[in-house]
Amino acid sequence: MEALLALIILAADIWAIVQILQSGHTNGSKLFWVLIIVCLPVIGLIAWLVAGRRNAPAV
Repeated sequence: MEALLALIILAADIWAIVQILQSGHTNGSKLFWVLIIVCLPVIGLIAWLVAGRRNAPAV
């Protein structure tokens, strides 16, 4: 059961990192969010979903 949860978190983190890298954010902002997600996988993902994703500039 724990392995399944870890796999789900890993998949969600990879999805978030791909979304961040494809976004219109500046390189510094992208680096910041990727580092947060890599260092704090669950908290970083939640923080990005709440704060980082909404602040994406319109392209």
